[in-house]
Amino acid sequence: VHLGKSLYNLISNASEAMKKGGVVTIMTTNQYLDKPIHGYDEIWEGDYVVLVVMDTGEGIPSVDLQRIFEPFYRLPGASEREGGVGLGLALVKAIAQRHAGTVRCEDREGGGACFVVELPLARMQQ
Repeated sequence: VHLGKSLYNLISNASEAMKKGGVVTIMTTNQYLDKPIHGYDEIWEGDYVVLVVMDTGEGIPSVDLQRIFEPFYRLPGASEREGGVGLGLALVKAIAQRHAGTVRCEDREGGGACFVVELPLARMQQ
């Protein structure tokens, strides 16, 4: 349920960013990281499931990029979705962290945004 909410928030934000239309791309992959990645959070060596949500919107201004995961932070000019109070990306980050993962934004200002969620692979025991 929580991962579904994360995906919903990422897709909803992507669609809002494309006021004149565009494309939302969703990808998943498995990835082995052989060294830690330092970004918004630290992520360690191991097997991960990676979820990527990209859009062809306007991108996120660099001045806002450092704050997008803060609770209640809204990009200037963002529309008022029903119940939308600026918690979407903060929720995505909290869910990723709760699952020992991370989320980061690889922004291309003027060319869309790319959100990458990396979650440790959980193996089913039989």
